[in-house]
Amino acid sequence: MQIYLSAVFHIKENEMMDAIELLKKLVIETRKEEGCLQYDLFEDRRNKGVFFIHESWESSDDLHSHQVSDHMITFRETILPLLENPNMVYVGNKLF
Repeated sequence: MQIYLSAVFHIKENEMMDAIELLKKLVIETRKEEGCLQYDLFEDRRNKGVFFIHESWESSDDLHSHQVSDHMITFRETILPLLENPNMVYVGNKLF
């Protein structure tokens, strides 16, 4: 069953350029992973410093492999001090 996620990041105002570079690198590396169907980065039009990633995976095994990948572990460690608030991750099933 296909898995869908949305992750939301609230970045500190003075850390946005570094955060964008980290997020871009994450997207580039993740798109190479087996089972990655979508991994897109967006910036909120109305709220400065709010970014989100929409992603979909072929299976929960593929998602798990992503979550424990070296680039994802490194990303989590390096993005943490740049966050204004803890990031939120929403996991969903497609309804329609």
